[in-house]
Amino acid sequence: MKKLILSALVAIASLNSFAQKPSPLLLTPTNHTLVMIDYESQMAFPVQSITVDQLRNNTAIVAGASKIFKVPTVVTTVAEKSFSGPVFPELLEFYPKASSNYIDRTTMNTWEDVNAHKAITAKGKKTLVMGGLWTSVCIVGPVLSAINEGYTVYVITDASGDVSKEAHDQAVTRMVQAGAHPITSIQYLLELQRDWARGETYKPVTDLVKKYGGAYGIGIQYAHEMLAH
Repeated sequence: MKKLILSALVAIASLNSFAQKPSPLLLTPTNHTLVMIDYESQMAFPVQSITVDQLRNNTAIVAGASKIFKVPTVVTTVAEKSFSGPVFPELLEFYPKASSNYIDRTTMNTWEDVNAHKAITAKGKKTLVMGGLWTSVCIVGPVLSAINEGYTVYVITDASGDVSKEAHDQAVTRMVQAGAHPITSIQYLLELQRDWARGETYKPVTDLVKKYGGAYGIGIQYAHEMLAH
């Protein structure tokens, strides 16, 4: 009987211990590289799968999250001076061009550009998170290419956009079928925070959400104000 009780206690302890371990599929500030692709004026003009103001807010949440948590980040542009124009102000806010080593390309597939490929792979992370414009071209290309080279890839679907909802949705479906993991901008931010007891990032995270998080941000503003009384 004592042996049965001891075995049960060991099993319960093991179960409790296991419950404390997060899945390795969850993103952390140190286990991935973020790649932000072609958040430029010309690329945004024809986007129909999401409103451009929402796209800009979601881009800010992603860029801000990566900055708060010091995630290795690569920013790429395509034909910046000859066609696509400057990046979103929301990206410049967190990654000023002068100090962020943007990589400009002619290739639609970032993975096929020597400098971009080198910058991404040099970070040494086997997990990549990608978002940008357009989903069906400039995101599908590097996502499928990276998966083919053995990388685990996440796609921030609401920080990506395309010329139609169908184009965006079919691109996401194609990437998921190839093994990519779809996530959203707020999900990305909160997955990095994970625990509200992490005080060093609590204020920057909630400030970011208040500014760019829409209804969720208003809710946080309300809660902070009301709890102060």
